[in-house]
Amino acid sequence: MSGDLHCHTRLTDGSMGIEDIIALAKSKGIETIAITDRDCQAGTVRAKIIGERNGIKVIPGVELSSIDEVTGDIVYILCYMPDFSDRLEGLCHKNAAATKRAAQKMMIKTAKRFPITADVIKRCASGSTNLYIPHIMHALMECGETNGIYSELYYELFSAESENNIIEKPAYAETGEVLSAIRDAGGISILARPATYSDSDGLIARLLEMGLNGLEVWHPSADKENTDKLYSFAKKNKLLMVGGSDFRGMYTPKPLSIGSYVTPKTQLSELLGYKSRLKRLAKKEAAAAAEKEAQAV
Repeated sequence: MSGDLHCHTRLTDGSMGIEDIIALAKSKGIETIAITDRDCQAGTVRAKIIGERNGIKVIPGVELSSIDEVTGDIVYILCYMPDFSDRLEGLCHKNAAATKRAAQKMMIKTAKRFPITADVIKRCASGSTNLYIPHIMHALMECGETNGIYSELYYELFSAESENNIIEKPAYAETGEVLSAIRDAGGISILARPATYSDSDGLIARLLEMGLNGLEVWHPSADKENTDKLYSFAKKNKLLMVGGSDFRGMYTPKPLSIGSYVTPKTQLSELLGYKSRLKRLAKKEAAAAAEKEAQAV
């Protein structure tokens, strides 16, 4: 049993609803998925219920945005199976507000450059808890300014290399704060798409010192060389490994469906049993300490 552990719904920056995603997973024979909406846990309970009705195991998850304290780059951390998900709500709210402020500024810039209104953009974000770049591009496509979400216009407006970009960087929480929040919530922390960061090795080293639990090894952004490198590093350092398609429906840069990238059976079992294994080790260590203390007396 493998699983696609990186899926986004219409609640954030995906184009499909929870029901449709689960139906698609079922039609493709994917037995396990994780809904990892961006800074949003609103669909977790509903997804689990709908998944159970359809024979699909839905792992609770969320993708948390952050700013690397060293480089200033945006870094995404996947959190799985938090024991106290309510403890992440403050962080989700803080990051979502930062996303909204940045998106509104980009929306205003777009409306100044093209004959398009803010209302059209907001309508394209209907059903989402926030406003994201794909919604702006969707509105431009609706108004006939481009023929696709990830067209040449997208890279002109939203690529850092473009002289004409309108990018506004959100003021997310620092990565250390995010990892601390995940730990406090009893969740499992995984660095999302590690192959995409400018100083991936340095970033991973810093995050491991902060308590990172694992890496997203299988992802569309990683070619075979990067995947093999990440796998070897994770195995050597006894880190958890996950994989996922980063599915967003039509808001994906290239054609990519659920299950295109997955967490293999062995690694999925390790993830699902991780917290139980930690509890067993803790009990074993406590028992050994108690026995040692008794012998000393």
